[in-house]
Amino acid sequence: MITEPTQPPVDPTSVNGLRPTVDEDVDVLVVGAGIAGCTAAIEAARVGLSVVLVDENPVDAEAMGNEIPVHFGNRMTGAVRNRNAMMEAVLEASPLLVEAFEAGVDVRLSTACWGVFTAAPTAAWVDRPIAGLVDSGGVKHLGFTSVVFATGTRDMGLAFPGWDLPGVMGAVAARRLATTYGALDAERAVVVGSGTEALLAALDLAKSGVAVVAVVEAASASPASADLIAQIAGLGIEVLTDSVIARAKGDAGGVIEVTVARVNAEGRQDPASERPLACDTVVLGIAAVPVIDLLEAAGCRTVFDPTRGGHVPVIDGRQTTTLAGHYAVGDVAGLWSEKSTDPEIAKAEARRAVSAILKTENAGEALATPEPAGPDRGDLDGYLKHWVRSTVVAAAGEPFLCQCEDVTARDVLGVRPPKYLGWEPATQKPSDLASLLGNGPPNPDQVKRLTRAGMGQCQGRRCREQVAVLLALETGRPLGEIALATYRAPVRPIALAQFSETAEVPEMSAHWQAWFGIPSMWLAPWDLGPGGTLPEDVDG
Repeated sequence: MITEPTQPPVDPTSVNGLRPTVDEDVDVLVVGAGIAGCTAAIEAARVGLSVVLVDENPVDAEAMGNEIPVHFGNRMTGAVRNRNAMMEAVLEASPLLVEAFEAGVDVRLSTACWGVFTAAPTAAWVDRPIAGLVDSGGVKHLGFTSVVFATGTRDMGLAFPGWDLPGVMGAVAARRLATTYGALDAERAVVVGSGTEALLAALDLAKSGVAVVAVVEAASASPASADLIAQIAGLGIEVLTDSVIARAKGDAGGVIEVTVARVNAEGRQDPASERPLACDTVVLGIAAVPVIDLLEAAGCRTVFDPTRGGHVPVIDGRQTTTLAGHYAVGDVAGLWSEKSTDPEIAKAEARRAVSAILKTENAGEALATPEPAGPDRGDLDGYLKHWVRSTVVAAAGEPFLCQCEDVTARDVLGVRPPKYLGWEPATQKPSDLASLLGNGPPNPDQVKRLTRAGMGQCQGRRCREQVAVLLALETGRPLGEIALATYRAPVRPIALAQFSETAEVPEMSAHWQAWFGIPSMWLAPWDLGPGGTLPEDVDG
């Protein structure tokens, strides 16, 4: 007797085939409300496309305290806790935002985009492009046809003794607090780095009333333009070349003094040359880093291009990334001296992206990407290696390169687990990068998982680039051969309480009892009652 094979019972609680709830749809999503983002949103709205423009500013004070999305260094005044005042400050600082409102753009401030998703073998649940947004009201999903990334830049961290003190912050954060929020709590600042972005930050701080004590530059000469150097000199700001911050000293309120030391070409500090500088703020501006986290997590291919500022998305002459319908404009698409000082370049990129969305060619707009050029983009590899060699590697006392997870440069190179796990160095099998990774380029993701460098609450924003440069130095490889540690959604921290408010399709919410109910977790799904409830004969 032949019996027909029986089909296994269907699990009604499986999420297989279910889709997340999409709250709304839009033609164009623009992420970032700087010059490029606003221009793209305005141009798209004027031709009749529905446009949502999101920007995480004004940033929540709690996020600022966690160094998100940039390195604020706890140098914010209490004004940042006044949401209404900060919202007004953001609007006043950007006339283009007002123009976007008038053009019919749906502008959403204090709204972060934490992920962009398209259909892929690893994301079968996505049946159309969607973006995850989060604001004070919780998490939402937005469907879109095209997305324009205008996410800007942040600053590369630089570890030295005392860089964990309040008052050590990034140049992007310093400029934002000074010029956008009007909430920078600083009186005397030392700027580290003298490229175009660093000197622009120094000039903005001086205009806002902060006394810029000095600009410290590890190279033998400033890589910025002669015009910017002349403006700095005209304000009486001293530029200390061949010099680094040896250490910072502070008290409960933060930095009170830094010690500057001269360095030679090999990155060795000269203790005899040490010079103290009284200050309450240290502004890190050695490199402006394009914020590629959303693009890379979405699947857009990136490449190390020193002429465009480091790791940037691969784009064509119309700002299109390697994913159809995904565009990059502004600083995230690449940064160089002329672009930092001429807003028309970013505006032209935005218009090219909208032209590509419309599949038309804008008259008078060159479709070829402007050739990045400038004195501060000659040898980014050597420049960043010199900074890390002369500061991070040469630092006394092993400062934490990753502050969130208490990981030093020596821990990274020795591939040591975090000390808070209670490991004993004497009982550990000796390891190094060569024995761990073989003959290929070192992979920062492996180092991250073994040392936890980059796995803290700031999501690697202060240490990611330092780790990559450190690995390049140790292995003698070009920086372009060292991939950055990868990005994954959510690229912004989200409270579980915010996720819990996300709307779900009825087929999912009907089975909450089966997923989370303690009594029912011991029963097979097909033994449960309707909606995953307990059957009557089971004692709850």
